[in-house]
Order: sequence, then structure tokens, then C-alpha cells
Amino acid sequence: MSNIANSKVLRFCGLLGVISLLSYTAAVVFSPLAYPNYNWLAQAVSDLSADAAPSRTLWSQLSSLYGPCGIVSVMAACIAVEKSSHKLLKIGVYLFAAMEWVSSVGYTMFPLSDAGTPDGFQNIMHLVVTGAVVLLSIASLVIIFIGTRKNKQKTLGNIALAAVILMTLGAIGTGALPKEIFGIPERFSVFAAAGFNAILGIWLFRGKLSEN
Repeated sequence: MSNIANSKVLRFCGLLGVISLLSYTAAVVFSPLAYPNYNWLAQAVSDLSADAAPSRTLWSQLSSLYGPCGIVSVMAACIAVEKSSHKLLKIGVYLFAAMEWVSSVGYTMFPLSDAGTPDGFQNIMHLVVTGAVVLLSIASLVIIFIGTRKNKQKTLGNIALAAVILMTLGAIGTGALPKEIFGIPERFSVFAAAGFNAILGIWLFRGKLSEN
């Protein structure tokens, strides 16, 4: 396992986390071009990939590297962190990987049927997936933060804390702010997870995840 954790191939897999973030960012930024009257200030990102959304095809094309690259990167991180002696860091990374799987599989199985919050089993399951993703994200990031307080991964822990804060602000903002600006805090949450996966990939590429 030690040789695998330090292999160049594994470390280069970390760069896929950055590619995943870039793919997701491109989808969020450019998909509205195929969605007439889409208002990013008031609408959720998931509206762009809804079954009935006119931007669904463009979204699928632009985000095609988001899921696969993100999964490969985070699974490579799980292998690399196995060498670390810090148990909480391992658990945190494993939980974050679980979140990535739930997100990738769950949203593929249960996309929104239409923009907004339509009724129906598929849309209820979409919300269930969102709840699971949020809980796993927060739990994993908090554990990583706690587990890196007294070791060389402290900077990674501080970034994890920043991601948690962004998610929390996003969750509070979507409920407290006017619907006219719902999209702003909502993007805090969605980019926090994708961004941290990219950071985790950079740590992997630099060979820092296996440091004790």
C-alpha cells in the first residue's frame, strides 16, 4: 500500500479533481446560454440540469468530466491517505468520498423533473439526495478539520473549515434571504464541495496526504 500511495500515477490522479471543478464551473457559467430567461440570482443550479430544462443537453456536455474525474480523484485520495497515521483524517476523507458517490449516483438517478420544486417521487428523492450530500459533506469536513489540528495537514483542515462555513452560510442564506437572490447563497454550498475536492486533489498531487 505504501508504494501505491506514493506512486506518480496515483498522485497525478489528483489533478482530475481540478478538472472536475473546471468542468462543473463551465456547466454552471455557460449552461444558462441555452436556458432563455434563466435568472441565476433567483434560481438553483439544479434547474439547469432538470429533465425539462432547455439547457439539459449543454449541461450534460459541459459537466461530462465533473462526476468521473471527481470520483477518480477522491478515490485516489482515499488510497493515498491510507498511509497516514491520523485516523480522523482518514475517516474524514472516506466520508467525503462517500458523499461524492452519493452525489454522482443520486443526482444521475433522480434529477429534477422541472425547474423549481415540483411534486412527485423523483423530485422528492432529489431532495433526499441533496440532504444526504449536505450531511455527509459537513460531517466529513468537520472531521477533517478536527483531525488535522496538530499535524502537518493543518492547512488542509483550515480549508475544510472554510468549506463548512460556506455551506452553512449557503444553507442559512437560502432560507433567510429573499427568493429574488436565492441563487447566490445556494452557489456557496454547491461550489464548496466541488472546490474542496479540487483542493484534496492538489494535496494528493503534491504528495501531502500521506504525510504524518
